[in-house]
Amino acid sequence: MDNILKNKKTGMNLTKSILLILLSIGIAVGGQVLLKIGMNRMGPINIDSISSLGHFFLGILKSPTVLVGLFLYMISAAIWLIVISIVDLSFAYPFIGLTYVLILVVSKFVFKEDVNPIRWIGTAIITIGVIVISRG
Repeated sequence: MDNILKNKKTGMNLTKSILLILLSIGIAVGGQVLLKIGMNRMGPINIDSISSLGHFFLGILKSPTVLVGLFLYMISAAIWLIVISIVDLSFAYPFIGLTYVLILVVSKFVFKEDVNPIRWIGTAIITIGVIVISRG
């Protein structure tokens, strides 16, 4: 099956394509975690005026954690561009659903957020969907 799905332009096989997709997703999740940590340190943001909006952007520029999170997002996006140049978008894009699964796990175990059973069921459904799509 792997040879059947080899990309004719690049010669990249299915396994390598999926690994690139997962790398992009993993880096995006890491970026999201750093963004959350950085924003938690900044505290709640109130942008009810131009002045407070300016303070918000200044706070972002002063936060190394937020800046690294944004940088990781940029790296993830660059890898994603490589991915979609190699494989069909209809194949690659459903894998993005795994970000929801990974973020839920991080939210529960790193940020100690309350995650109800319905969310766990939803992530199981997403995971099953990604598996089904990756086989098709």
